Amino acid sequence: MNIINTLNEKLLKQSFGEEQTKPISLSQYQYMAFMYSRIENSIAVLSDMKANKSYIYNGRVAKELGFDEHDDLKEINSIWEEDIFNKIHPDDLVEKHLLELHYFNILKNIPISERSDYHVKSKIRMLNKNGDYIFIEHRMFYVCSTINGSLWLALCLYNLAYDDPAKETSDGAIFNSATGVTIKPDQQGYNNILSLREKEILQLIRKGKMSKEVAGLLSISINTVNRHRQNILEKLRVSNSLEACRIAERMSLI
Repeated sequence: MNIINTLNEKLLKQSFGEEQTKPISLSQYQYMAFMYSRIENSIAVLSDMKANKSYIYNGRVAKELGFDEHDDLKEINSIWEEDIFNKIHPDDLVEKHLLELHYFNILKNIPISERSDYHVKSKIRMLNKNGDYIFIEHRMFYVCSTINGSLWLALCLYNLAYDDPAKETSDGAIFNSATGVTIKPDQQGYNNILSLREKEILQLIRKGKMSKEVAGLLSISINTVNRHRQNILEKLRVSNSLEACRIAERMSLI
């Protein structure tokens, strides 16, 4: 299951509009990411969803992870830092992206002015320069939205975990730095992503039923089925029904 593709499809297909007025320019956010890499010794990744590009700044922790700490800026034509992802333990990578899916759905339903208050925080295992897994603290922020509400810029930070490395990987959470409120992505939260009707339809799709067959079985119109199917794809941030079934199964929705 490629959850990265799941997130990729939804993020890049947002409607960004043509507005040019931004509260802060891209270059200022780039400088922010650079300063995080220097002040915290982080690997700081600024991803531009509109341009499908990322800007990577390697602080001193990069050397511990086997990267070149002297690369002040690495620019890639993707919002996904594959070199970093390849070092993350596969189980932690899945959980990381599921948490980001939950984070995305939360932010899309709150006012733009409040979005910068929230960020994702988790502890993940990453391969170091010697090929051993060590604990890394990962944080993710959506630092800017466009005027029409689309999520434009994301900042990811990777630091050495400061707590007891003997502990198991901690559950990730969404943290509001303005209020101190922590949101745990429990199963109930996942259950609420899809409506009961959408779950019914997805279960039938998983069984190989076409839209016409689903409509007949549920006594609804084919247009209604197709509308629900589109809503499912949008909510789960996927591009097709196969990926929707895979994500829904992973989240125990069906």
